[in-house]
Amino acid sequence: MNPAAVDIKEPIIQTTITERIPLSAGEERVLGFFPDAGLAEWEDWRWQLKNRIRSLESISGLVTLTDHEKRGVQGAGDKLTMSIPPYFASLIDEKDPGCPIRLQSVPQDYEFETTDNEMLDPCGEEKNSHVHGLVHRYPDRVLFLVSEMCAMYCRYCTRSRMVGDGAHSLNTSTYDAALEYIRSHKEIRDVLISGGDPLTLSDKMLEYLISSIKAIPHVEFVRIGTRVPATLPQRITPELMAMFKKYSPVWMSVHFNHPKEITARVKQACNMIADAGIPMGSQTVLLRGINDSPEVMKKLFHELLKLRVRPYYIYQCDPIVGSRHFRTSVATGINIMENLRGHTSGYAVPAYVIDGPGGGGKIPVNPDYLVSKENGRYTLRNYAGGLYTYYDPTY
Repeated sequence: MNPAAVDIKEPIIQTTITERIPLSAGEERVLGFFPDAGLAEWEDWRWQLKNRIRSLESISGLVTLTDHEKRGVQGAGDKLTMSIPPYFASLIDEKDPGCPIRLQSVPQDYEFETTDNEMLDPCGEEKNSHVHGLVHRYPDRVLFLVSEMCAMYCRYCTRSRMVGDGAHSLNTSTYDAALEYIRSHKEIRDVLISGGDPLTLSDKMLEYLISSIKAIPHVEFVRIGTRVPATLPQRITPELMAMFKKYSPVWMSVHFNHPKEITARVKQACNMIADAGIPMGSQTVLLRGINDSPEVMKKLFHELLKLRVRPYYIYQCDPIVGSRHFRTSVATGINIMENLRGHTSGYAVPAYVIDGPGGGGKIPVNPDYLVSKENGRYTLRNYAGGLYTYYDPTY
């Protein structure tokens, strides 16, 4: 049985949170579409998962859809199904087709257009998966996929081949096989638990996975890869944080793409994570029309730093099938980096990387600051265009 599916059927448990966040106007509007629900349900992450926006009828009641969106939603089941938690839907501008939340979450028919250089598995994970659900691409670390479900299905998803309403092939038997692989490969010191989204699993299942990994002597570093703090912040509960603290240190790789995602609820969730002693790094996908400007990226990274989230990566959008309308030129990413480095705090400057198509791993791409190199003499350009010379110590 798929553990993610079990969670949705569990009874609603009201979590005690120190500070109750008042409903925003958008939340009140969306909650109004659920006449049998109140504040208790809205605050419960299981209710949010159970009541995700998944049909043309439900999204049409919330958003004035364009023809591209209508066709996209109607055909989404043949590709990557639509799934939007009511909370995340409350951030959508119902009248603006260019809303960055809407573009990420509501399908469009552009997803059905493909080009020759697009791939079902652009990161080459399948060929590096020696055990189902475990990707061993780098020498000392593995990607442990524990769920095929996310709270919200990003329309540019790299793993759209496996998430959604699939076969639910990840379960306790695949977990145990993956754990045994990790135990038998002593070179593995770093385990990234991802999916899907692992935080769609129950606290009990997460604790089983984390405790099992932490019990392996040669594993030094455990990370959780999740978008839930942005798309379903209600999932970040005191109980979950207490469990994570038992296994400290645990790191968290979170995923934010636009400043509009930084809400009062998200601030509360990230503060709870940081207060639990969990360091956070954010991964951001460069997306056309959403965050492809230096101004938007800088605003996002400044907001994240205020939440104790370190901007970690800007990813060039992977060439997943049907993603052409999301992908920018590499020059766009380099320009963003040019306008970050030296123009803001170093902590606000992530690494810009391209995941080498076919399984090449993360390849950093930077502006060219090295003007020339000859006999140990380096001519360097700084952020303002000034030229400076550095000499190797042997010359």
